[in-house]
Amino acid sequence: MMKLSTLCYIERGGCYLMLHRVKKQHDVNEGKWIGVGGKLETDESPEECIAREVMEETGLTLVHPRMRGLLTFISPGWDSEYIFLYTAQAQGELTQDCNEGDLRWVPLSDVPQLNLWQGDRIFLDLLLKTDEFFSLKFIYDGDNMVYCALNGEDITTKALGETK
Repeated sequence: MMKLSTLCYIERGGCYLMLHRVKKQHDVNEGKWIGVGGKLETDESPEECIAREVMEETGLTLVHPRMRGLLTFISPGWDSEYIFLYTAQAQGELTQDCNEGDLRWVPLSDVPQLNLWQGDRIFLDLLLKTDEFFSLKFIYDGDNMVYCALNGEDITTKALGETK
């Protein structure tokens, strides 16, 4: 079974809006910092999903969301997942109390010091370094990434060395 979801890194003033996942029970992302997003609903496009999820979780309206990549996450004990990865600007002010965690604008230079998934470090770096669309596949064993492929090429050894 494959889940379909979206994830967006909203940039404003040299910061990303980050969500510290500390409120939801039985959360695979518990304690991690991630972007904003969620699961696609029936008959919903990825663009419709990310706009809806951002509004629901933050109160912000996305401006020109841009799909930057496709992420494939596989981990025993969890449904496998395809994630449509976006970056965007947003209008408005944070007005929502997010029921999944605490929202915070984090300077881009501080993001790598947060408690992130190993794979997130890889795609966050790619978001800053390239404008090209990319595909990343991650296999995890619990919290540990055991495999990573970028555009079909195994980069596990390199990726594990850079994320430790």
